[in-house]
Amino acid sequence: MTTRYTHMRPRPEVNTSVVVPLDVKLMHMAASLMFAGLVVGALVGGMWALVQLPTFALKGITVKGDVEHNNEVTLRANVVTKFTGNFFTADLARVRSAFESVPWVRLASVQREFPNRLRVTLQEHKPVAYWGDDGEQRMVNSYGEVFEANVSDLDDDKMPRLSGPDSQSQQVLSMYLALAPVLKDLTLSLDSLALTDRGSWRAKLAHGAVIELGRGSVDEVMVRVQRVSQTLAQVTNKLGRKVTAIESADLRHDNGYALRVRGVSTQDVPAKR
Repeated sequence: MTTRYTHMRPRPEVNTSVVVPLDVKLMHMAASLMFAGLVVGALVGGMWALVQLPTFALKGITVKGDVEHNNEVTLRANVVTKFTGNFFTADLARVRSAFESVPWVRLASVQREFPNRLRVTLQEHKPVAYWGDDGEQRMVNSYGEVFEANVSDLDDDKMPRLSGPDSQSQQVLSMYLALAPVLKDLTLSLDSLALTDRGSWRAKLAHGAVIELGRGSVDEVMVRVQRVSQTLAQVTNKLGRKVTAIESADLRHDNGYALRVRGVSTQDVPAKR
């Protein structure tokens, strides 16, 4: 048997692609973009319509935390009229700022409560002293921050008075907290403490005595105060007077302090060695 092989020539490839004109491509792209825009617009419109449903209109605000100096009527008058929007659109930063503008409020934390309420947690100032000159309505809180509120709202108005530059209120409070216990151990009560314009400390006791503490940080001043606390009782005892008989003391001496006692001339007390 004879087998024949036939050589087949490959057929030439036929290019079947169609060249689309540029203007047609641009029309297709424009149509696609328009369609995408319509879809996005429809979604946004639908979401906006959903957000605006009466269900999400704010029905109220739940207030928790420190409300000792503020009640519902006070908060409503000072806060509710200062912000707009519903559950989704209410500006929480603006709501927080509105609450923090209310007297006695130090900090406010605001959260959304689905579907139509806000939850606000308040932290009030805890006053520890009056601030500034006599008659001023400002106070210092436990963080050393100066704030203004109605002092008639105080439960206990027997607070000391601190003064100095507002920017150094924390330093003044720190000095008071360090100084008051030492004086209390001497049966002396600190009535006021001032940081003068020259950077010097001046304390006034409840019975009227004035103590010049000099310049320096809390640690530096307390070194001088401790020097006095170790010798004051013995000195006044030798003079036949009580500690509360002192009229003034000057601690601005390197080797001791000067003391004026009622009925006794000025005494220079050397530093204890």
